[in-house]
Amino acid sequence: MNKEEKKAAIDELHEKFARAKTAVITGYSGINVEQITELRFKLRQSKVEYRVVKNTLARKAAEGTSLAPLMDHFVGPVGIALGFDDVVAPAKVLQEFSKTQQKLVIKVGVLDGKLLKAADVKALANLPSLDALRGKIVGLLQAPASRIARVLQAPGGQVARVIKAKADKG
Repeated sequence: MNKEEKKAAIDELHEKFARAKTAVITGYSGINVEQITELRFKLRQSKVEYRVVKNTLARKAAEGTSLAPLMDHFVGPVGIALGFDDVVAPAKVLQEFSKTQQKLVIKVGVLDGKLLKAADVKALANLPSLDALRGKIVGLLQAPASRIARVLQAPGGQVARVIKAKADKG
């Protein structure tokens, strides 16, 4: 790789690192190509990008971004999962995949510029997804309105039942 190619690779990585809201570094030694392909497919379904990068290029690309705390962790063969929309998605997919593939090791992560240890990444993976949280919020907001509607309908229904009972009697 010549200097121009390295510069282009660093610029591309820097742009992606700058857009990423969360990232998780994994060790992938001992995982074959089919397994990595399966992992990438699962991550892509969750709108997460997984890259195997050269450590020196990744360190340079991380400078000045929210992923700067990861610079010291680009050591050995590592892959990085980048989350752009859902901050929980990378951790959730990697955690699920590591249950079946013990050779995939979650090393560290970063969320909003703060370094997360492996245990923190696993805790993040146990959080509900962004869509699930949105659904819960909508449910909470709709609950009072539906209760009010039921309360307001009840007296009218009771009056109608009393009138019907009187009409049936005579």
